[in-house]
Amino acid sequence: MATLYETLGVDEHATDDEIKRAYRKAAMRCHPDRNVGSEDTARAAFQEIKEAYAILSDPAQRQVYDSIFAEEMRRWEAQRQQEEAEEAERRAAAQAAAEAEYAERVALAMHFATQGYNRDVVFGVLLGQRCDAQAAGQIADSAIALHISRQRQTAGEQEEAQTVTEDQDKEKEPAQAHHLGALWFQFLNGLKF
Repeated sequence: MATLYETLGVDEHATDDEIKRAYRKAAMRCHPDRNVGSEDTARAAFQEIKEAYAILSDPAQRQVYDSIFAEEMRRWEAQRQQEEAEEAERRAAAQAAAEAEYAERVALAMHFATQGYNRDVVFGVLLGQRCDAQAAGQIADSAIALHISRQRQTAGEQEEAQTVTEDQDKEKEPAQAHHLGALWFQFLNGLKF
């Protein structure tokens, strides 16, 4: 619903002269005699313009309207802010719930992937949890890829550890051989011919 100022097409801080000029202009534009074919619509608009001018042209009525309008605008703004805050809370709660559900599905997919099940089984399990097909496919693919990556990393670490152990053993062999050679030399020197 338009304010009285909007009905006349003026600013809230318009002077009396500006209101009078705007009234005359709007009255001429919406007069039923000038709108042949849509007289009923023009008559209703013309009546609104007359009522708006009657209130805004009288200083006492304008002051009352402005105070009520300002109060109503504050109430409306407070209500709008409250609705926005409630909507933000609803969106945050919905997002938190969606994230929790997603995390639960990823954990379930990882559980089955680490048990050695293939992608199709993981996909089927997710579908059984009422997960849509596209999300189930993405989660299953990611879980299997992560599991394979972890297996390769673990295998690489074990191989590296085995290589380090073998290298350490090889380093010990020359020292042991040198030690055995020294013992053998002592033994031979100790023999008397």
